[in-house]
Amino acid sequence: MQRRKFIKNVTASTAVFSIVPSYVLGKGHVPPSDTLYIGAFGVGGRGAGVIRGLQETAKVKFVSFCDVDDRRAAETYALYPDVKRYKDFRKVYDKQLKDIDAIMVATPDHTHATIALPFMRAKKHAYVEKPLTHNIAEARLMTKVARENGIVTQMGNQGASSDGSRQAKEWINSGVIGKVERVDCWTNRPVWPQGIPLPVGKDEIPEGLDWDLWLGPAAQRDYNNSYLPFKWRGWWDFGTGALGDMGCHIMETPFGVLDLGYPTEAEASCTTNWVGDFVEADYSASCPASSIVRLKFNTQQHGDIALNWYDGGIMPDLPDELKDGETIGDSGGGSVFYGTKGILVCDVYSRNARLLPSEMMGLFTPPTPTLTRIEGSTGGHQRNWVEGCLQGTPTSSDFERSGPLTEAVLMGNLAIKAFQYKEIVAPEEPGGRSSIIKPGRKKLLWEGESMRVTNFEKANEWVKGTYRKGWELK
Repeated sequence: MQRRKFIKNVTASTAVFSIVPSYVLGKGHVPPSDTLYIGAFGVGGRGAGVIRGLQETAKVKFVSFCDVDDRRAAETYALYPDVKRYKDFRKVYDKQLKDIDAIMVATPDHTHATIALPFMRAKKHAYVEKPLTHNIAEARLMTKVARENGIVTQMGNQGASSDGSRQAKEWINSGVIGKVERVDCWTNRPVWPQGIPLPVGKDEIPEGLDWDLWLGPAAQRDYNNSYLPFKWRGWWDFGTGALGDMGCHIMETPFGVLDLGYPTEAEASCTTNWVGDFVEADYSASCPASSIVRLKFNTQQHGDIALNWYDGGIMPDLPDELKDGETIGDSGGGSVFYGTKGILVCDVYSRNARLLPSEMMGLFTPPTPTLTRIEGSTGGHQRNWVEGCLQGTPTSSDFERSGPLTEAVLMGNLAIKAFQYKEIVAPEEPGGRSSIIKPGRKKLLWEGESMRVTNFEKANEWVKGTYRKGWELK
């Protein structure tokens, strides 16, 4: 029985109020039947922001905080001195599973599935930061487990709860730009080092950091300052690069508007690093400094759609319809929809939808809103999830939607990895020179249902993750 139901039943049958936790009594407190009891994992950095949003709903109680780094978690710990603290998520499972209704996971990408899945299988609702997972197979599994257990889920791509995403969908559904043929998406990321060599040497592990727990399922290695606190995003073993960081925000707009589903193909082009004259570096452990990714989708409403992704300072073509002084997107990126009748532009997080050429805005009568708005209530994306857990209402980015979105983003990363991949071919004759081939620099053909690249077998090794002994997914 869930904790809130247990408390409700007990208080209805007895006058012994000492058994009711103090935090559900007194002025301003929410009755326990209307409270969501949460265990939070990764409570510094982005996790601290999610916790603030959850707290603002006035409908949650934090049962436990878990973070491997006391330094990053210090601010949250200070704000909630009475919440139990852990470093190992497995101890939360062993000691407090019965006390929580839901989990919030805002740890580095490579540990999302490792932490979330045991609790999801125990029927705990789940809020997991973007990208949902570190690899495609994990995203498919998370979606499946959520469906099988009937839990309420949300990925932390807050633009999915914005008015902008809904407005863009209503506008395109009205036919104002015709059938969409192409979407260009871009970001100002990375804003951390990428396209760099593996660090050498061993730095002192900072006090308060459990490095082994931070590594989790990743292969053992010495601690180095090049990995933390934010730079892990640029290493394939831990992060998902610029595309993984912002793709679930920016690509959410075309996904939500066009119902894209699984891509059918993907190809990439990335920055090449050089360490000497005509000497190419192999920095394949690091995500590239910049990349272009081209995805193709087949949709029922619009037919074939090309989605192009740009990062690392590379920008898409500027539309001819753009006038002097006008911009596409904002400083963080955006998306441009090219239709048979016109163009629609959005900023990051689906904000500020507008038509090109700009004079179309004066001629266009927006359709009557038909999609339920979420933004505007305190807490926004977090409130949407909390209310879903407590009331059974739909969430904006449940795993049925955000799982396939994450898979498409990570399919782009599969193409990037294929572009980076090199094979050394031994010389045919003794004393001859070895040569390097790059067999992954091709258009990868993807069977979404079976999660398989059909024309480059090596890429299928990256569909699933590798896990350190003792950290395998269960």
